[in-house]
Amino acid sequence: MKLSYEEVLIRPVLTEKALNLRDKYNKYTFIVHPDANKHQIKEAVEKIFGVKVVKVNTMNYKPKPRRDIRRRRIMGRTSRYKKAIVTLAEGHRIDLGV
Repeated sequence: MKLSYEEVLIRPVLTEKALNLRDKYNKYTFIVHPDANKHQIKEAVEKIFGVKVVKVNTMNYKPKPRRDIRRRRIMGRTSRYKKAIVTLAEGHRIDLGV
């Protein structure tokens, strides 16, 4: 399946843990398309942001049940998603506005 660069990267993750990874190890975290592979993610980050990517780690998250606290029953499920942690080469940075 051929995805465009804009379809591969959905949004950056801006949690406290992700920002610590960015500051200490030059690693950036993104929510990516579930069908995207590591090569597509690397290409998308390099083309969109103009940086050199050294390594890409991916994680698939399965849906979990959502519960209604008062009635103690399952109301639905969370959505599945894929997360990628991208390590950039020394001296390269991405400005995410944070």
